[in-house]
Amino acid sequence: MNDSTKNQDHSALLSGSIAKVPTPDVTAFFDHDSNTFSYIVSDPNTSSCAVIDSVLDFDYASGTISNESADEIVQYITTNNLSLEWIIDTHVHADHLSAAPYIQERLGGTLAIGAGIVAVQETFGKIFNEGTRFARDGSQFDHLFAPNERYMLGSIECTALHTPGHTPACMTHLIGDAAFVGDTLFMPDAGTARCDFPGGSAAQLYESVQGILALPDTTRLFMCHDYQPNGRALENVCTVAQTKQANIHVGQNRNKGNFIALRETRDKQLAMPRLILPSLQVNMRAGNMPEPEDNGCSYFRIPINAFKSK
Repeated sequence: MNDSTKNQDHSALLSGSIAKVPTPDVTAFFDHDSNTFSYIVSDPNTSSCAVIDSVLDFDYASGTISNESADEIVQYITTNNLSLEWIIDTHVHADHLSAAPYIQERLGGTLAIGAGIVAVQETFGKIFNEGTRFARDGSQFDHLFAPNERYMLGSIECTALHTPGHTPACMTHLIGDAAFVGDTLFMPDAGTARCDFPGGSAAQLYESVQGILALPDTTRLFMCHDYQPNGRALENVCTVAQTKQANIHVGQNRNKGNFIALRETRDKQLAMPRLILPSLQVNMRAGNMPEPEDNGCSYFRIPINAFKSK
């Protein structure tokens, strides 16, 4: 599907009776170090499943990677005799490293991200002064989702909604009655994603959120993060109706101008994510490490003053 369909009414993507919309099984895994939810989404009528936003364990102080979080996902899929069809990152994460290649090596599946990855690679390829060996065409991934592209998970038709604003490559994946929103939205008491990374836009984020809120009120929205505001219990899912009613940034029909002012003011107060520099270098490579140097070791670059200071 081409970009001419980009602005279509997203509610039309769930045509027909709400009762007829498939309800996938969703299992969440939470990484406490990065406050990240990863998901296994499966079709209850088949053995097909997808992994969304996996986490590779990384100890920054020692430069050590490990696979405990990814192994939990692999074990769940194996134990439940599921067949992995898709390994999806909703965007190029700035707060954790993706475990997509590790999971694919063990279970197969198509590694995918939104087609906006090309813009992200171009931006951060320059910031990290990557050489010509680093392709900026998304070829590190098996599949690039076009805006509003339809695809299948077992017997369930899915749609990849382009929801930029946090990054140019952000996608919300609508799988039956479940939408995986990445960083675009948080739980209602936490609001929305920041928009101050290179390529971000509060105006774009507002429009993206309106597209999500045009989905049926009963659509379940699954979050990529929860920071437990005011010490409340961990939460990861709410409905479109709950978001429209109570989200502190976009609820109650907040207008675009007010949202942009709120979002940009808030972003000026935020520190950079702790793992942003290694995460970007790995995730723009589809979860792969930078090319080893002549001693066989991979290294992360630390660009000085490339990101705004706080």
